[in-house]
Amino acid sequence: MFKALQSMRDDVAWVFENDPAAKSRLEVWLCYSGLHALWFYRFNHWLWRHHFYLAGRWFSQVARWFTGIEIHPAAEIGRHLFIDHGMGVVIGETAVVGDEVTIYQGVTLGGTSLDRGAKRHPTIGNGVVIGGGAKILGNITVGDNCRVGAGSVVLRSVPPDSTIVGVPGHIVFRNGKRVIITDPKEINDPLSEALAVVASQVKELRDRLDQLEGCVSVVNGHDSLQSVIEIDYQI
Repeated sequence: MFKALQSMRDDVAWVFENDPAAKSRLEVWLCYSGLHALWFYRFNHWLWRHHFYLAGRWFSQVARWFTGIEIHPAAEIGRHLFIDHGMGVVIGETAVVGDEVTIYQGVTLGGTSLDRGAKRHPTIGNGVVIGGGAKILGNITVGDNCRVGAGSVVLRSVPPDSTIVGVPGHIVFRNGKRVIITDPKEINDPLSEALAVVASQVKELRDRLDQLEGCVSVVNGHDSLQSVIEIDYQI
């Protein structure tokens, strides 16, 4: 019991130190739903590990009703998780969250597989910040000290010390340096694929136009529309 209270005091101190909106530790105790959800989770996780599966799931639903945050009792969560605001956050069954992670409202750590017993949810490293509305899906890993932009959809593993934005998510900073994407296919989404095809076709048309203009200039005085058509047909 003493250990649990000490852990709760540690959580409150961590939030108070890292949230400039917090005016007092008492306010953090009473008003931060992210902390309440975390404390519920720890009790539910204890139940789950001791094979009280139904009780763990039922109390996780109670926590969801009170806080708007859904954390599966089987998830693995490290120290100093800070869920800021928190409404709509979902952390799936096989998710693993490291130490000193910050999660904003509307974040989903979700699965993409229906295989029972398999690792279906992401692993989040230490010191990661996940912006509001971001979706991290599947058995992937987000490395230590990454930043995931608000509204991003991350479908592939991300190396440490990276910043990810977009749908689907792609790296824009790594180790403090800007990452320049020169090939649209590196983003690997349907819109970028379509843009790459259009760019390729524009280049082909430009090359044909250059050829056509060159051929027209060679013809002495035969610059009528009919001659242009005939030359283009021969090409």
